[in-house]
Parts: sequence; C-alpha cells; structure tokens
Amino acid sequence: MLVGVISDIHANRIALREVLDDMPDVDTLVCAGDVVGYNPWPSDCVEAMRDREIPTIMGNHDRSVVNGVGYPGNRMADAGVRHAIDKLDEEQLDWLGSLPEERTCFDGRMKIVHGHPDDPNRYTYPGLFSEDMLDDEDVLVMGHTHVQGHETYDEGIVMNPGSVGQPRDSDPRAAYAVVDLDDLTVEERRVEYDIEAVIEAIVDAGLPKDTGKRLRKGR
Repeated sequence: MLVGVISDIHANRIALREVLDDMPDVDTLVCAGDVVGYNPWPSDCVEAMRDREIPTIMGNHDRSVVNGVGYPGNRMADAGVRHAIDKLDEEQLDWLGSLPEERTCFDGRMKIVHGHPDDPNRYTYPGLFSEDMLDDEDVLVMGHTHVQGHETYDEGIVMNPGSVGQPRDSDPRAAYAVVDLDDLTVEERRVEYDIEAVIEAIVDAGLPKDTGKRLRKGR
C-alpha cells in the first residue's frame, strides 16, 4: 500500500497543486497539519483537502485560526492567521475546527501528529528522532518543523515529509513523501513550483513581504 504524505501546506495553493500533480499513483493521501497560515490561499487549500477527503490533523496555525488567536510575537505568522480568519467561511472554519490532534490510520500501522506524539507544539527535527517515539504503529508521521527527513529503526519509521508551502531546510522546492506500508520504506520527494507567482500574490494580499522572500531560499 502506497501512502502520499503531505504537511504544512500553509495556504500555498500553487505549491500544493504542483505536489498533487507530481504525486505518483498512490492508494491514498494523508496530511500532518497546518493547511492554513502564512500564504494567500487558505480557502483553496482547505477545499482541496475537503474535496479529496484527505485524512488531516490540526496544526498549530490551524488551531490559532479556529480559536481566533494570532501570533503577536511573529509578524509573518500573525498576519497569515488573521488573513485566514478573514477569508475562510463558516463551513471551512467548522471543518478546520473538527480536525483531531492525531490520527491512527491503516489498522493502526501509521500514526500522524503535528509536532511530537507527546506534545503537538514541540519541534522535533530530523537528527532528534528516536525509536522511543514509536508506540504500536509502524510509521510515525510528524510535521511542524518544515524540515524533510526520516529514520528507519527495528520497530518502524519516524518521518517528516517536509513542507509543501514553506520549506525550511534550504531547499525551496515543495516537499512531500511516499510511504510503502508493505516494504516499510519512505521516498522523499521535491517538486519545483512558481515561487515568484506566490510572492506576487503575497504582496497583493497585503501580507508581509518577508513571507514571500523566505520562499526563495527555503528557510
């Protein structure tokens, strides 16, 4: 069984479209949270998840939008949350608010969290993964850091597919992964997208220019 794994779309419609177009023939998709935030198209990205009925969990930006609470200490994050609050309709907000903080899928073989299995807000970067993070699942999927990576242990796999909409691992290409649950392997994948078009839309939406500039370097 092949599972396409995405995370941290962050309202980047253009990057999401390229990822979905580049996705090989998988059996299903899952999303490790943060559908909204930062970029200009929260409604489009929520609808993409809903239309495809992609099992999705709630990320910290999703939660902030649902709760109507921004990030006063982070200008880019705060602006993205407030933009999403303004753009999402009631039905879309209800969908976002219905997302769980973790999911276990495929007869318990894959667990999906956003930050860490013990704390949805904890940043856990590749290099800090450990076998102890696994419970009964074969594959633990995390997002939140926007850094792609995975480790394979005797007990299973700990992985982060990277960020679709705002990579932070010095590779500006949109990131995702494909998991083979039969062989227990991970293929990390990247795809080019039109970053300059996103930057232009960020400016047009009145979002901070730095939100767009960082996309060029993937940082």
